[in-house]
Amino acid sequence: MIDVVEVLRACPLFAGFPDVAISEAAPHARVRRFGKNEAVYEKGEPQVWLCVIASGMVRIHSVNAQGREAMLIVLDQGAWVGDAVFAPGAGRVYGATAHTDAEIVELPGEFFRGLMARYPQSYPVVLDCISRRLWSAMTLIEEDALRGTLTRIGRRLLFLCDIQRGGGKAGAGPVTIALTREHIANMMGMTRQGVHQTLKRFQEEGLIELGYGFITVTDEQALSAFLDTSLD
Repeated sequence: MIDVVEVLRACPLFAGFPDVAISEAAPHARVRRFGKNEAVYEKGEPQVWLCVIASGMVRIHSVNAQGREAMLIVLDQGAWVGDAVFAPGAGRVYGATAHTDAEIVELPGEFFRGLMARYPQSYPVVLDCISRRLWSAMTLIEEDALRGTLTRIGRRLLFLCDIQRGGGKAGAGPVTIALTREHIANMMGMTRQGVHQTLKRFQEEGLIELGYGFITVTDEQALSAFLDTSLD
């Protein structure tokens, strides 16, 4: 049984709301359950729900005209999706599919915007979460255009950490990303061998740990400092 109040309270996007606001939101939410590889929503659909992952993982992707899927990111429990709910009328830019069996708490976008208006103390946290995502995305665009493989993969890992934290501030602890080398290669349009060599370099530097089906960034600040001084 999903405790909607606890799911919302644990999501970084809701950190600026008082408990009374979260209790007010809970009755307006709905819980949806998806099997592995079941579509959560398709690209272009109206963006009317803010989604918080209560359990499992969801992958965000795009599909070309030939039907080939390009995976952009995999989100884990506690992460939120639905940035376009802040732009009423906008369609979803990407599709979402359950990467594993998943449960998602959905809150109507119109209600969420009204909730922010009723509890304006939430604005700094919400804006900070959105701004961090935008900054991370713009940094990726710059790195992809100007830097080499090591920096591109490293910055992508930091971006994935930021998304996994829901846009909250980076802590000193490790962040685990449920992705394989193949996933990273597909995401970035690189070869598996090239990604593997770079990840092994990070591992040798003590910046990440590699496991079966996941990558753990042991210290985001250390990885960022390493990239800042690399000659890639």
